[in-house]
Amino acid sequence: MQEYAASWRTSAAPWDEWMNAYDTLRCDFARFINAAPEEVAIVASASAGINPIASALPFDYRTKVVMSEYEFPTMGHIWLAQQPRGARVQFLKGLDNTMPVECYRAAVNEHTAIVPLTHVSFLNGFRSDVAAVTRIAHDNGALVFLDGYQDCGTRPLDVKELGVDFFVTGALKYLLGPPGIAFLYVRRELIEALTPTITSWMSQRDVFAFRTTHLDPAPEARRFECGTPAIPNIYLARAALKLLTSVGMENVAAQIERLARAFMDGAGALGIACKTPADTVGPLVVLRSSDPAALIARLTARGIVASARLDGVRFAFHFYNTMDDVAVALAALQENLDLMVLA
Repeated sequence: MQEYAASWRTSAAPWDEWMNAYDTLRCDFARFINAAPEEVAIVASASAGINPIASALPFDYRTKVVMSEYEFPTMGHIWLAQQPRGARVQFLKGLDNTMPVECYRAAVNEHTAIVPLTHVSFLNGFRSDVAAVTRIAHDNGALVFLDGYQDCGTRPLDVKELGVDFFVTGALKYLLGPPGIAFLYVRRELIEALTPTITSWMSQRDVFAFRTTHLDPAPEARRFECGTPAIPNIYLARAALKLLTSVGMENVAAQIERLARAFMDGAGALGIACKTPADTVGPLVVLRSSDPAALIARLTARGIVASARLDGVRFAFHFYNTMDDVAVALAALQENLDLMVLA
């Protein structure tokens, strides 16, 4: 923020400096996910990244949108909003807090346009088999839109290795940044084939051409951006990415897994029912509670931050947490077993 504040002392509107920071962030994030800078759009939120893609897809022969019931609501809402344009949304039912690959295999066919897919579910911490689902979609000619909001920043990520067509995440959670800034990846071969109806001056080939009567979308993923970015957030997001990179994503992943496993094991020893599948554990561990709101209130009073999600209470871990944090949380749960669902 000191760097951003300093920019105001050099000019009344230091656009050149801001645009340099903006393009640097694009390059930094592209490197973080192993993409090219021209494949990355900087947007205000995950919703602002999903909407332009949804608006650009035709729903003629391929009308199906297939997704699980474990997606974050915004993903469902955006694709449901495409129904007047011809989209048909099919929600897959989960099985014991998992979404077997076979469910996608049975649902995805030659009429499927796109498969929105959560990397880690916000509801229960289930981790999707992205590679397997992507193969199924691509074998049927469908696209894959990966939502990495609950995973990105917790382990190394390579969008090329995953093979997805679109990827969206926000800086707010595990990327340790502020709200109001997010990232959209679009596979290079798809960029110019998609023309969104949601656009802005920042989406144009020449941003400073100022041609009100001419629409000329950028040939890069920038065509999916909308409006002037939140400049202070650009500086904050750059610093957050720098911090994660300095720690090393392999180190981050190892610490998160160690903590999450210890917490799951400890909760299991207390007899608490866990919604997070043991074989797909990520940064989120969701335990069942008979009264999540009451439990959150008790935990908050002890300085423990958790989230209520339907019949579960969600605990999230990052590299800065310690085994002492795990012990404190487990001790609090042991004292509040009256609010837990036991296995």
